[in-house]
Amino acid sequence: MQQQQHHQGRSRLGDGSSTSSPQSRQSIIKGEIVIVQSDKQSGSGRSTSVQIYSCTEVDPKTGKCKLSEQAYLKCGKTRTSNGERNRTYHVQFHVEPNFGTPGALVIRNPKNIRFFLKSAALQIQNSQIIQFDCYSWVYPFKKTNNRIFFSNIKYLPCQTPQGLMKLRKEELSSLRGNGSGERKEWDRIYDYDYYNDLGDPDKGPEHKRPVLGGSALHPYPRRGRTGRSPSNEDPLTESWPTVDIYVPPDERFSPKKKSELGEFISNSTQAALHFLNHEGKGSEHFESFDVIQAMFSAKESLVIEGTLKEKLKAMVPNKLYKDSTHASKKTFKFPFPQIVAENEFAWKDDEEFGRQMLAGVNPARIRSLKTFPPQSKHGAVSSIKASHIKRNLDGLTVAQAMDNRRIFILDHHDYLLPFLSRINRNGVCIYASRTLLFLKSDSTLRPLAIELSVPGSPRGNMINRVIVPASQGEAAALWHCAKAHVAVNDSVYHQLVSHWLHTHAVVEPFIIATRRQLSVMHPIHWLLDPHFKDTMHANALARSNLINSGGILENILFSAELSMQLSAELYKEWRFDEQALPADLLKRGMALEDPDPGNPTGIQLLFNDYPYGADGLEIWTAIQAWVTDFCMLFYTDDASVRSDEEVQAWWSEIRNVGHGDKRNETWWYEMTSRKDLIQALTTMIWTASALHASVNFGQYAYNGYPPNRSTLCKRFVPQEGTFEYAEFLRDPDKYYLNMLPGRFEMILGIAVAGVLSKHTSDEVYLGQRLSSLSINNEGVGHKFEKFNEELQNIEKRIEYKNVDPKLKNRRGCAKMPYMLLYPDTSNVESRGGITGKGIPNSISI
Repeated sequence: MQQQQHHQGRSRLGDGSSTSSPQSRQSIIKGEIVIVQSDKQSGSGRSTSVQIYSCTEVDPKTGKCKLSEQAYLKCGKTRTSNGERNRTYHVQFHVEPNFGTPGALVIRNPKNIRFFLKSAALQIQNSQIIQFDCYSWVYPFKKTNNRIFFSNIKYLPCQTPQGLMKLRKEELSSLRGNGSGERKEWDRIYDYDYYNDLGDPDKGPEHKRPVLGGSALHPYPRRGRTGRSPSNEDPLTESWPTVDIYVPPDERFSPKKKSELGEFISNSTQAALHFLNHEGKGSEHFESFDVIQAMFSAKESLVIEGTLKEKLKAMVPNKLYKDSTHASKKTFKFPFPQIVAENEFAWKDDEEFGRQMLAGVNPARIRSLKTFPPQSKHGAVSSIKASHIKRNLDGLTVAQAMDNRRIFILDHHDYLLPFLSRINRNGVCIYASRTLLFLKSDSTLRPLAIELSVPGSPRGNMINRVIVPASQGEAAALWHCAKAHVAVNDSVYHQLVSHWLHTHAVVEPFIIATRRQLSVMHPIHWLLDPHFKDTMHANALARSNLINSGGILENILFSAELSMQLSAELYKEWRFDEQALPADLLKRGMALEDPDPGNPTGIQLLFNDYPYGADGLEIWTAIQAWVTDFCMLFYTDDASVRSDEEVQAWWSEIRNVGHGDKRNETWWYEMTSRKDLIQALTTMIWTASALHASVNFGQYAYNGYPPNRSTLCKRFVPQEGTFEYAEFLRDPDKYYLNMLPGRFEMILGIAVAGVLSKHTSDEVYLGQRLSSLSINNEGVGHKFEKFNEELQNIEKRIEYKNVDPKLKNRRGCAKMPYMLLYPDTSNVESRGGITGKGIPNSISI
């Protein structure tokens, strides 16, 4: 493979590279610089200068690569496309005839404004074009010095042209910083820190939160360092920011996305408040399911006053509170969540209850039961007996059902039990739960029993209760309440672990290590870059609005102030190698090893009608094939991986720093072969794209209707002979609704589900890139086209499966086709909203 291959063709920049008269002994290189304009900025400023570095020729006087004279950005022309205003400048560089091939640009911005540099292109001899995809802010020189951008030609470290070697190392060094000082808006510095900024002890002792990361008690992935000073009350906690949390400039949302998302969040809050204003003002709980249904069509005018104003102020960040209370009065409503759009009673069905464990928003927690009765890690045996389940095994004995791998468990027991004493002091009523299900001959799941546990005596004895399915009378109503408690456990686990921890939090260290250790010239940096878009910014917003002390999640999840500690407890179980989908399916007993050498996944699903597993394996296989093709173009053998100093430093930093609390684990890949590299890269891309899509973008479809998946319970399942039981018998539906969150918490949860499920219009999806010319390598282009074509084929197969009547879990009685792993490779412009489909490249919201 020729690493210095250039894109050929006639240029838009002119009629070809021209040469001045022989007397001048100079050549002309023409250039085109494209800058994205914001509403507050007209351009880059006339005195902004550009120079080019040669990548092939070294200046004998300085020992560095040759540098051209300055050219200035003047008289640019503006065009608007897809809502984006681009200003294009044409420049000329006068260079010596032996200047060589340009490999880098250096930009000097002497003004007091920043600008967003989108791209550049240089035309050299024979109309060859050298592309630069920049996509970065350029700040004033006095704050950042000059900015360097490298061309789209990618090199392994050992293949770097002599002229660029020093620049490559200097650029990486500048990105690492020195680990000290508070980061400023213009700093392009990537470093690590603990999650020591979730609390705000200066606000009061109730806002103190433990540091996550760096301890055996609370291990955690690292976040991007901001360097703020310690709080006054706790030297281990960073002070609360007076402005937005620092995010390196290249990781920030685009102005278009920031505006669009901000408007949607404001509208969502407005819609939530409309719901509160609709019916039952002053009532803590909804009086009937009909009232909940009706609120999705509420169009009443909004007045935010009294207790509603005080509750809003207490539960949302200050900026969001101000935006919401000052927003103009306009009609905004959420669509009916899919779970009730076609069949308003589908969510109550036992089959739908089981289907959501296979095709819902948290489809990777269910597992095949290995031992009956279930046991905890410490040997405590479940209270579920054979007598509880044997009548629902289609004539099989418990032993036969176990031998045939037909009993499954949704387990929210062991990890939760130690937290319950503290959780249940806060006015909520939560159990640790185990749910057993039976795989029927049509591949649907029949619930068998639910075990609900709470701590008993101070010695640690448990109080267990087993509830079995019933179809009518008070027994059916009790069963319905038990299912609600299971759904609540699953919802909180989903939000804190499946969604936040297993995607957002674990990926951030990979981003930081990539920026610090892999040059933008490195092909692996190019491969991973689109899968990191906007993630650090999304995580910073979460730390300031969602997961912080007093944040939205603490107000709507039963775990409240213990939420992040709970996620830290479950990080103890996290293993990077088990994040590979085939490994995860094997671990959970949802698949078996397949010895067929023609099967690229090496596994076979236990049953085919597992939508998440079936579609996921197709996406995983496509990603793995693309990553394999890509790596084979640049790495000739295993030795070339071992000798890649940047890859080795990158992997070492991920293991020992980014996920430093796991540094001594033996399951990390050794990174001594192409196989190690391919497996690690495939897992990263799968996690950032498909896994995140599968657990994020269905939130509104399922959680948007709170009775289906609420996030806390305020009452236990009533016990016969109690006052609560008498109340339950008088009106089971009202008792059920009183179990759920209050009106304000429930509706705020709907708004959050809507925001998190939204695709923005500038999203870039799996199989797409921001620029089609982002790498000058024809081999890569052909392999990427192959990847895109396979994703399109997967879409067709998903569409076919979703109308196959034999695959009942694809739609269920709710008639919701499983689309959460539908890639959506179409090139429709400005798509966005709550679509319930599409796999963005990255964790971008």
